[in-house]
Amino acid sequence: MHVLLIAANTEKINVLPMPLGLHYVAAATQDKGHDVLMLDLMTHADFRQSISETINSFRPDVIGISIRNIDDQVMHGARFLLDDVKSVVGYCRSDSAAPIVLGGAGYSIFPEAVLTYLDADMGIQGEGELVFPQLLERLERRADPAGLPSLYLKGRRLQGERTYIRGLGELPASGAHRFLSAYDRNLWMPFQTRRGCPMNCSYCSTATIEGRTIRKRSPAAAMEEMKNCVAAGFRQFYFVDNTFNLPASYAKEICRRIIDQGFRISWRCIFYPGHGDEDLIKLMAEAGCCEISLGFESGCERILTNMNKRFTPAEVRKTSLLLAKHGIKQMGFLMLGGPGETRESVLESLAFADSLPLDTVKVSQGIRIYPYTTLAKIAADEGRIRHDDQLLAPTFYMIREIEDWLKETVKARLAERPNWMA
Repeated sequence: MHVLLIAANTEKINVLPMPLGLHYVAAATQDKGHDVLMLDLMTHADFRQSISETINSFRPDVIGISIRNIDDQVMHGARFLLDDVKSVVGYCRSDSAAPIVLGGAGYSIFPEAVLTYLDADMGIQGEGELVFPQLLERLERRADPAGLPSLYLKGRRLQGERTYIRGLGELPASGAHRFLSAYDRNLWMPFQTRRGCPMNCSYCSTATIEGRTIRKRSPAAAMEEMKNCVAAGFRQFYFVDNTFNLPASYAKEICRRIIDQGFRISWRCIFYPGHGDEDLIKLMAEAGCCEISLGFESGCERILTNMNKRFTPAEVRKTSLLLAKHGIKQMGFLMLGGPGETRESVLESLAFADSLPLDTVKVSQGIRIYPYTTLAKIAADEGRIRHDDQLLAPTFYMIREIEDWLKETVKARLAERPNWMA
């Protein structure tokens, strides 16, 4: 079958995101003998023309659309991004009768709501590497796809159960180095060695997307894929694992193998603040880690407890100092205005961030509420949202009594600190 895969995201946050998940699906689809074409709208200014030309020349039998972001997660003036995707679906409909299948991280958080809003034909929640080729097999022989795991069909109830790939050793190599030939090799290549996160932060949607169990690729398989990327000319990598340093033993093995391979690369990752293992941090630096995202979110221990963070401000400080000692840049994150927040806790957090050797700081006001999270339950119990609210429209938790004061306080703080951003 001719399969067109469209990465619909055009939102750039911190670094230019590349559609890694869709590359895995593309590789798995190719492995089953299908003819796959990727269209990344991030690199096309005129969506309408690009989609029309691609469909008319390729003539797809199935169109997959990956949705990364639902909104920009900014409370003041939030931008709802699905209307652009709705236009993409409409452009596809006008040029092709091929069924449209949705997927991606954003879709996986709101599978039924997004399928309805975009009026697509089907959607796969979570990992599509196994389910999408199975779906194509059924479509090719004109069989009913109902009952496939994680598959949603327009106007029909979910029949198959949600499934996760137990061992990531089953994954094909993403082939990203092949599909990303249109990109400048100086950009950051996304790279993944683990999926899932057990930390259960009160506001986080990761468990809905990837599950709560950490599932790992073998270090050997990860290095083989990195070798392919390096051979293709890529030298900068962004580990998109939710917590690079968990478990620490696995992270150390990845670092040792990068060193042993002699890869001359630079890379970034997400670091959980409560596990500041100096041996690991030293290995990371030796392996080429140049920058980490340190999502400590608050400098107030009471607020950290409310967020179900499993670290203290003292542990954050220890980690930050160790990272600075070994020359790894740090981007710190504050998330202000959530349950229990007061003026005093905000000022405590701002002062705490100021006291750390951070290279940049990103400050968020209000916390995006996602379904199936502790924050959603708190908001519903407090009457801020309905218990049955699908939360597709950007909805934020904010202590209203401090909202105006917080906005002015953050604005003043950012004006005095050029390395801080909102």
